Amino acid sequence: MRLISAAEITAALKFPALIDAIADAFRAEITAPLRHHHAMARAGGEATLLLMPAWTAEAASSFIGTKVVSVFPGNAARGEASVTGTYLLMKGDAGEPLAAIDGRVFTLWRTAAASGLAARFLAREDAAHLLMIGAGALAPYLIRAHASVRPIRKIAVWNRTRKRAETLAAELSLEGFDTRAADDLETEIRAADIVSCATLSPAPLVHGNWLQAGTHLDLVGGFKPTMREADDKTLRCARIYVDTRAGALTEAGDIVDPLRRGVIRERDIRGDLFDLCRGHVKGRESASEITLFKSVGTAIEDLATAMLIWSRLNTA
Repeated sequence: MRLISAAEITAALKFPALIDAIADAFRAEITAPLRHHHAMARAGGEATLLLMPAWTAEAASSFIGTKVVSVFPGNAARGEASVTGTYLLMKGDAGEPLAAIDGRVFTLWRTAAASGLAARFLAREDAAHLLMIGAGALAPYLIRAHASVRPIRKIAVWNRTRKRAETLAAELSLEGFDTRAADDLETEIRAADIVSCATLSPAPLVHGNWLQAGTHLDLVGGFKPTMREADDKTLRCARIYVDTRAGALTEAGDIVDPLRRGVIRERDIRGDLFDLCRGHVKGRESASEITLFKSVGTAIEDLATAMLIWSRLNTA
């Protein structure tokens, strides 16, 4: 069994190709049971264990994969990664283990690629100004993914701790992005074409009154029903799309909470990535509408990413 490091993942992947691979996976025959989600009481606050299996239809080139992820929000205060894990890739016809893949960097790539895929359908084609809310490990990947599908020229980074926003802005500037740290969240949201939000916030940071016509909102951080990144007004004024209905209706606080209270109805969710990739629903239909994509992650994206990494490393 091969051990695949974070460095090997980064060397193997590019966003346009990974986004294409995930789009293909949503059009393919892949089984992905709803992930196992276990809360764990810990001294530094509740932690989460996630188990995410998926497998392709049986064939000579089929694969099975399972990701084991731990989320410890309290780690950030100690300067440690909040999200860690491992992905196990196996032969689909025999179950033989092929590779154990660094789960942390793996997840950053696939999560950002899913947002990039959604933006292909939902962001305006001329979207050039991106606001990144949150400056954690996922933020630079989201920025790169969005910049790979839209002509992003200006980037603002907002974070509760400004120093982290400044650090990320400086790092991205070295990659050639016109990036700056932001202070006034309302002003930045009003100015952005795309707002990407990757936080663990329990209370809304994005307010519908601040969103301008034509904005695309990418909500990534909240993966439990108790988390909210956008307020009720946002859900009412936007055309809503999700990565998968099963995941969003079970785990996404930005969907589950408004549904429970009657703020939105299930039919207000216009489609998921299956629908968009298979052409069953339209994405953005006008330059003026506000679109919202809510992701919680799916094992389909993981398996597509693992298969691409395996293919690239074994043909290099």
